[in-house]
Amino acid sequence: MASKPVEQLDSVVIRFAGDSGDGMQLTGGRFTSETAMLGNDLATYPDFPAEIRAPAGSLPGVSGFQLHFADHDILTPGDAPNVLVAMNPAALKTNLNDLPPSGILVVDSDAFTDRNLTKAGYDGNPIEDGSLEAYEVHAIPLTSMTIEALKEIDGITKREAERAKNMFALGLMSWLYGRPTDGTIAFLESKFAKRPEIAAANVKAFHTGYAFGETTEAFAVQYEVKPAALRPGLYRNITGNQALAYGLIAASVKSGLPLFLGAYPITPASSVLEELARHKNFGVRTFQAEDEIAAVGAALGASFGGSLGVSTSSGPGIVLKQETIGLGITLELPLVIVDVQRAGPSTGMPTKPEQADLLGVMFGRNSESPVPVIAAATPSDCFDAALEAARIAIKYRTPVFLLSDAYLANGSEPWLLPDVDAIPPIDPHFASDSGEDFQPYRRDEETLARPWAIPGTAGLEHRIGGLEKQDVTGNVSYDPDNHDLMVRLRAQKVAGIAQDIPELEVDDPDGADTLVLSWGGTYGSVAAAVRRVRGGGKKVAHAHLRYLNPFPRNTGEVLRGYEKVLVPEINLGQLQKLVRAEFLVDATGFNLVRGVPFRAGEVADAIDAMVDA
Repeated sequence: MASKPVEQLDSVVIRFAGDSGDGMQLTGGRFTSETAMLGNDLATYPDFPAEIRAPAGSLPGVSGFQLHFADHDILTPGDAPNVLVAMNPAALKTNLNDLPPSGILVVDSDAFTDRNLTKAGYDGNPIEDGSLEAYEVHAIPLTSMTIEALKEIDGITKREAERAKNMFALGLMSWLYGRPTDGTIAFLESKFAKRPEIAAANVKAFHTGYAFGETTEAFAVQYEVKPAALRPGLYRNITGNQALAYGLIAASVKSGLPLFLGAYPITPASSVLEELARHKNFGVRTFQAEDEIAAVGAALGASFGGSLGVSTSSGPGIVLKQETIGLGITLELPLVIVDVQRAGPSTGMPTKPEQADLLGVMFGRNSESPVPVIAAATPSDCFDAALEAARIAIKYRTPVFLLSDAYLANGSEPWLLPDVDAIPPIDPHFASDSGEDFQPYRRDEETLARPWAIPGTAGLEHRIGGLEKQDVTGNVSYDPDNHDLMVRLRAQKVAGIAQDIPELEVDDPDGADTLVLSWGGTYGSVAAAVRRVRGGGKKVAHAHLRYLNPFPRNTGEVLRGYEKVLVPEINLGQLQKLVRAEFLVDATGFNLVRGVPFRAGEVADAIDAMVDA
């Protein structure tokens, strides 16, 4: 058969959606891996329910995976899909509004039974009633075609054959966009090596979907997205939580400190624990505690003993850790606390992103208890942010908060592997017995950090605990003037970190009057929105904050250099409050708290409105 014509595209956004048991995360993950191997730039957004197994066919049980890939540099998983693969009516119902007119819609027609339609809230069958005529609809009997293709494989039940329909869909999409097949076949054979009949069934379903695309008349063309012109080097696809784990390992190696993670499983932070547990060869110790308080207590104890103590959690767990973090502030010991933010309050929407913990991590402890706060910007940036959080914690003998979120944690992008030898060492500079009387709170003149004395070292015995310390000696003190001094010293130590971090950089090529100030995981959406506004001929500047406490030393100068400042946040204006209070700048917020990342288009609309105001 003659090959079909190939149409060139510069970018594509695909969304796979189905029941939470349909394997949409696996399908999207495999498409992502093959796309990365082709050299496209990409960004992903997995979206799944919090329930372990939501009722089959229900609207809350829909699981989705969106992938944006392109032949150029991209910043987001895309505002809307060009292609929607819907495995059942519920997936169609919950995702159709995001598909623009003329978008490609692939549905499993076998799943559109009366029962499933009723579950999804349809009065009739949308495939047949004309309600989808605005789209390029491909109603394909994915389930029955998969079952038919696998009927001759011994040892496969009908149910097991039906479950392979996601591989049929993956094969079809792989053909449509010219993705390689060898990697997926090798993956399936490895994943199901203990059940070769399951491996064979999935491989055949994948091949059948690919062949269907080649032979059917429904798809008149095949599409090609050429590789992006990325910086030369070795890349891998990486999620935020993987990058964060590797950054902590790098900090351990560069400091010579054993890495100890004390954690209690909580969505969406659990995969950091799971990833670090795989790397005992680096001397990593992971401890799954019975609760959040025990987890952070163990981590602080590990720091007291001379390790790099880390504790990971999300919002509800961070609240429980705060008393122990206060103890770490008084003891002045290194401790990294990772907050992978999620939608709240309380249990909220555990698998959905938010960035509403900023004020909580800055002020959510009793008394005057300042800590440095760092926020990662992209999935791959979680590596650098983790490394920097550990550096500051070790150098300044203080707990440090590292903020990520569910979008960064689960999303992925290509990561240029760093030159490990080029990463600067981190000197823990342990105290040693100098032959003089050891003074546990005698501070370094530059950093104001106290000595880090390893327990059991002769000559370095000292009192430890949560009661207020006397300056220099560390003895328990209730003296009013001493307490005032110690409060100010701890605050001054954190404030002084501003001299040890980069100044705030501003992207302002045209001399704009309006500045957009972002932080955390909104970086991609905001930067993409700024590109759109500039593409429309308007002038706008963009600055992104990694360091939220202390702010970079030139932050006030930057903010006061613009007539208008817009602060987009997935909260009700937490950074906006801080910059208004700290710098007396009349910043305006753009705030949506929906449990989903910003779309670049909606941020661009807000910027347009401010520029024109």
